[in-house]
Amino acid sequence: MSSRVVIRVAIRVVIAEDQAMVRGALAALLSTEGDIEIAGQAQNGREALELVIASPPDVLLTDIEMPELTGLELAAEIKKRRLPVKVVILTTFARAGYLRRALDAGVSGYLLKDAPASTLANAIRRIKTGARVIDPELAAEAWTEADPLTDRERQVLRYAGEGEASADIAARLNLSEGTVRNYLSEAISKLGASNRTEAARLARQKGWL
Repeated sequence: MSSRVVIRVAIRVVIAEDQAMVRGALAALLSTEGDIEIAGQAQNGREALELVIASPPDVLLTDIEMPELTGLELAAEIKKRRLPVKVVILTTFARAGYLRRALDAGVSGYLLKDAPASTLANAIRRIKTGARVIDPELAAEAWTEADPLTDRERQVLRYAGEGEASADIAARLNLSEGTVRNYLSEAISKLGASNRTEAARLARQKGWL
């Protein structure tokens, strides 16, 4: 009587996280799982995108706030390029606005960093098979308030919130200074803010920035 040998193919995961200690801890924890292989690590969104394009993993595990490209921008770029990669957001930001934008960008998972390691590993397994895994408490709040900002208004407001002048934002985005001011004026009006700094603060609190 012959016995069948079952060969389990490892789930290849790339980790994108700008904090080296957190990135290393995630890699170490997931490496203890027999069916998960760390296929690469990136310290910013641009580096993560290059890794994913060069050798697409099964799953990209990414933070939201990162240099070069945010996790949400990274997810949107992967969706745009139709890369065969499942994106999982792992973040400290329990904000419905972020989740809505993540879902619009086509992510397969949105989990919080305070979840147990076993929860993350099991979520990766489920996502690999085609499931979508969202933090349950956050999912209940996701559709309570719509994001009023356009992508360009959000982009301009983010730089303004970091203290950049309109002229600098215009040069960065290849826009006229007047166009930048118009975007900022629209964003301030939509958010009911008195100035760009307050508008950026309010948008960030809602998870729209």
